[in-house]
Amino acid sequence: MATNSIKIRAQLKDGVTTVKALMTHPMETGARKDKDGSMIPAHFIQEVSCEAAGKNVLTAYWSGGVSKNPYLSFKYSGANKGDVLKLSWTDNKGESATAEAEVS
Repeated sequence: MATNSIKIRAQLKDGVTTVKALMTHPMETGARKDKDGSMIPAHFIQEVSCEAAGKNVLTAYWSGGVSKNPYLSFKYSGANKGDVLKLSWTDNKGESATAEAEVS
């Protein structure tokens, strides 16, 4: 995948950090056909993980039922401004991407 496949933001407000991430990925289920009638092979993100200050704050296990270019938003507490947040995904073909953002 492209090196710029994740756009991520993390904002701290009232002790709660809101993380918003947009991932560029085809997310093919393996059940669709192309215009020639051939099956499009499955290609989807299987695992998304996020860590902040060396601690895991999110692990999500996905399948082909998630839409193309998935958007993820979640909240967690315990962050400080300036902490570095690292979000990574791995797909069923072994491809992966990682992005970092500073909590603002």
